[in-house]
Order: sequence, then C-alpha cells, then structure tokens
Amino acid sequence: MTESGELLYYESLSPETEEKMRRDETERRLPDYATPDDAAIRRKDLANDRPNVWRTPFIRDVDKILHCPFYNRYADKTQVFSFYRNDDLTRRSLHVQLVSRIARTIGRALRLNLDLIEAIALGHDIGHTPFGHAGEEYLDRCLFNVTGRHFAHNLQSVRVLDGIFPYNITIQTLSGIACHDGELELHEYRPRPMTDFDEFDRMIADCEADKKKIRELIPSTLEGCVVRISDIIAYLGKDRQDAVRARLTDEEFPDGSIGSHNAEIINNLIVNIIDNSYGKGCIAMDDAHFKALSDAKRVNYDLIYKNRRVREEMENSVRPMMEELFNRLLSDLAGKRLGSPIFTHHVRYVNEAHYRRPLPYEEEAPERIVADYIASMTDDYFVDIYAYLFPDSKRKINYKGYFD
Repeated sequence: MTESGELLYYESLSPETEEKMRRDETERRLPDYATPDDAAIRRKDLANDRPNVWRTPFIRDVDKILHCPFYNRYADKTQVFSFYRNDDLTRRSLHVQLVSRIARTIGRALRLNLDLIEAIALGHDIGHTPFGHAGEEYLDRCLFNVTGRHFAHNLQSVRVLDGIFPYNITIQTLSGIACHDGELELHEYRPRPMTDFDEFDRMIADCEADKKKIRELIPSTLEGCVVRISDIIAYLGKDRQDAVRARLTDEEFPDGSIGSHNAEIINNLIVNIIDNSYGKGCIAMDDAHFKALSDAKRVNYDLIYKNRRVREEMENSVRPMMEELFNRLLSDLAGKRLGSPIFTHHVRYVNEAHYRRPLPYEEEAPERIVADYIASMTDDYFVDIYAYLFPDSKRKINYKGYFD
C-alpha cells in the first residue's frame, strides 16, 4: 500500500511454474544451468586463490571486491541525483546492494551460482565516475581527445579489479562485470561462453577503440545475464522514487502493466522472469512484460535522465571542471610534481596496496593514470580537489539543500 492508501498490484508465479519448482525440489531433479565452481578460470594459478571446502572460487572473488580500496567510495558516488544534499536519495552503494539482492532472488529460484552472482553485482559499478553517467560522458571525452581510446564505467570496473589492483579475479566474474550494460534491455539473454583471457582482453580492447561495441557484449554465464537484467530492475522504479523525493518533475509517472511504483516493478518483473526462465538456458520475459519494461525505461529517460535543467547544470559546472582537472593532473604527472594530489593521494595509494603489479603504477600511460584517478573520486572529493587546485575559480556546484 502506498502513502495515499493505494493498493499495490503484485503478480504471482504461475501455478504451473510453482508446482514444477516444488516437484523438482522434492525429487532433487533440479535445473542444471548454474556455473559450477570447478569451472572458474583465473589468469594465474596461485596457491592462495585455490578453492577449499569452505571458500569457493567465487566467494574469493566477492571477498577481493569487498576489500578493494575503491569499494568504500561507492558510498559517496551519486547514482542519478547529483545536485541534492539528501540522504534519502540513492547512492551507488545502495544500488549495487539492490542489484545483488534482486539478482540473488532470481538466481536462487533458477538454481544458479549465488556466489558468482554476488561477485558480479558488487563489482559491476566499482569503476564508475563521480556525477553518474554525465561524469562518465565527460571523462570519456577527455580521455578520447588525448588517446583516441574510450572510457566506459563497465570497462573501468574491470580495470580496477584486473589492472589497477590485479586481484586475479575469475574470468566469469570479470565477464559479467564487463557485459553488464544496463542501458540496453533485451527480450532474451542467452550466455555467450568465454573461457580464454586472450579473447577477453581482445574484447575489452575492441570496446575501448569503438564504444558502440559495448552494446554488443553478452555475459558468458547465465549468472551474468541475471545481473544484467537485475541492474535495470534495480534502478527503474528506484529512480522514479528518487525523482519524486527530489521534486524533479511535476509530471505523474504513468501506470504500466508492471505497475508504476518501485515495489510493483521489482516484484512483477522478477516473477515474470522466473516464470519464463525456469528450467531453461536463458533469461527471458514474455512480450507484454518486455514491452512494459522498455516503455517504463523510455519514460524515465524523458522525465529524469534527459531533464533539461539537470543537463544544463551538468554542462555548466561538472563538464568544464572535469576538463580543467584532467588537464591539470596530466600536467602535474608529466612534470613529476610530487606534491600534487595525483602523486600523494593516488599513485602512492595504489602502490601501497599489497598486490604485485607487472610494473610500477607510475610507469603506466599518464592519461590512463589520470582517468583512473578521476574515475575513483567520489562526488565530494571531486568538488574538494577542484577547489584545492583552482582556488580562484568561480566554478562550483550549486547543491539543493535539505531546507531549500
């Protein structure tokens, strides 16, 4: 029930699916589409990474991700509403938890590998920039202008866990992270197996050279497919909820066949996915629910993500600030100004991590190091470092406070 007393519309599993699930459970005749633990592939066969009876390979991936130095920074990276001081609006830390919970609910019903699902979900946005997708767009522009290579948060998430901090994460987890693009919904998700790191590395390089190829990526496991659709489910209704709290739009979100409230959308899409995917080697929705999801996403773009006022604020503040910051940090790095934050706050911080790197971090391409640093920043840190490096600048972020 909503605050206005309106009853929510919850769909239920079909009796046929529910009966089949109960029968399969009783007879121990369970679907066999889960990624087995013994299929895990790492770049290096290290003794410390070998599984044992109580720590599966994908549990080890989860632990590595949770203890990554950049994981903490989820807490102060905004999801969509960057110019609001409001603790009730979603931060990226909550988003990855919601994705994990939704994906594990679906995964449990479909008898998939829940540890692998959790690893992909918790790591999928760890390379995201401050200021959401607008920040990602501006950083991509900065990097491409000097290197001809693209920046994308899914590729950066792989770089964080496989390059900046070479954690020896499994290819199954990294593939799920790289292929999680929640901007493109599909009627059906069918895994595209990948068992070779040479193929994986070529895929990443191709996407950096041509960003359009990201939209062609398909996860290599059914678990990765579940996380990908769960990413959309997690933000679809939650962003509407946040838009109402932020008073971003006066327009009503239209009712659809999957509902208009967050709880309805989550429940009804999960139920339909289980109904249409149980006992199959793919993740699917029926035609009506897929259309409703696509329509609801389009409404979100019109009323939230493409909101003219928000875009203008981003263009007038974050974009020029990021361009100035990128160029200044690149100059400091090239000039070996060891007192610059890029050395004291970033290069030193990465080098102090207790993981072996193929070469000292400061010997990597300077443009790449600067992009790593900016991508790792929280929103507040971005604002503070800009003020520190450009004390006379009149550029600033105009936040909407609690009492505005």
